[in-house]
Amino acid sequence: MSQESAEVIQLINPSFEDMPRHSKAPRAWSDCGFKGESAPDIQPSGIFSVTKPASNGNTYLGLVVRDNDTWESVGQELSKPLEKGKCYSFSIALCRSELYVSISRLSDQTANYTTPAKLRIYGGNSFCERKELLAESPLIANTRWQDYNFKLEPSKNYTFLILEAYYKTPTLVPYNGNLLVDNFSDIKVSVCKESSVQDNLAQAEKKPEMVVVKAETIKVDNKDTNVVKPKEGTQSATVATEPKDIIENASISNLKRTDLKKGQTLRIDKIFFEMDKSIFTKESYQFLNDLVDFMKENPDISIEVGGHSNGLCTDEYCFKISTDRAKAVVDYLVSKSISRSRLTYKGYGKKSPLASNETVEGRRKNQRVELKIISFNDN
Repeated sequence: MSQESAEVIQLINPSFEDMPRHSKAPRAWSDCGFKGESAPDIQPSGIFSVTKPASNGNTYLGLVVRDNDTWESVGQELSKPLEKGKCYSFSIALCRSELYVSISRLSDQTANYTTPAKLRIYGGNSFCERKELLAESPLIANTRWQDYNFKLEPSKNYTFLILEAYYKTPTLVPYNGNLLVDNFSDIKVSVCKESSVQDNLAQAEKKPEMVVVKAETIKVDNKDTNVVKPKEGTQSATVATEPKDIIENASISNLKRTDLKKGQTLRIDKIFFEMDKSIFTKESYQFLNDLVDFMKENPDISIEVGGHSNGLCTDEYCFKISTDRAKAVVDYLVSKSISRSRLTYKGYGKKSPLASNETVEGRRKNQRVELKIISFNDN
């Protein structure tokens, strides 16, 4: 065996060749997705309206991300391990299908899974173990096949590789999207650069603070993996604080003045925004209009509108989106003739979680609007 061939890691079925069909990982690849969810697809099968020809061979891998905070992935044992202290390079053909028609997990209605997603590559030492995030593509919006080059510098030895589709980051709301994968080249040992880890992710978008690329064990918001969990959030205020100081899931239309006091916080679960925006969804207006009526009926009350985000974003982005959303509530009240002198707003970002950001339920609980009573004539 030559020195050159000894430095090459060859995958089995790198072009994902198999019989076209849905919900079945290609030959030699294992499904590493979520329990209760379907496996990736071998395309083009015509199923889900995916008909794009392969970049290489006859078939390719079709992955999706879903609006219920699950995503698809596959894994394979390597012919020889990735070794700590060595650098590796390879290429993968990636693109997006214009059509990927399936059922939304949240609405049970037909949906086109076309929002761009990205590829993340993990190293591990058992099937489907995600021990370290090794590489990440930019968001794949192109609908024609393009080769993307990757470099790896593992911090430990790894014998398994995981490929997964993942959402744009930061994102506050999961969405439906697709990613097509083909023609995974041989993995070759390459010359290391001093900043190889940064070079590897240079094209990628900002990642959530929970992903620490240079750490020996990556912190990833993934329920299926062997990872170091992020620090737990604070306990719900219904446990840590007396109920009279905080009203959970406050219904403004049912509040009485005898229920209120200065300094009290009203937690709101009926104000919703479009993904990554400070634009209200139509479901929010009933509560907003009830809030307008409440402020008009109680002219002595002044409030602070507080915006809070979940943990799937950087400090800077979380602060900005939470501030913008709190301001949007104030602007709406002002547009309905509530004096701005009675209103303030503040974005708290992700610094005051009520639950763990590791679950969908926890993240939704953390992403909220709160109203704090600043002044109140309770005499």
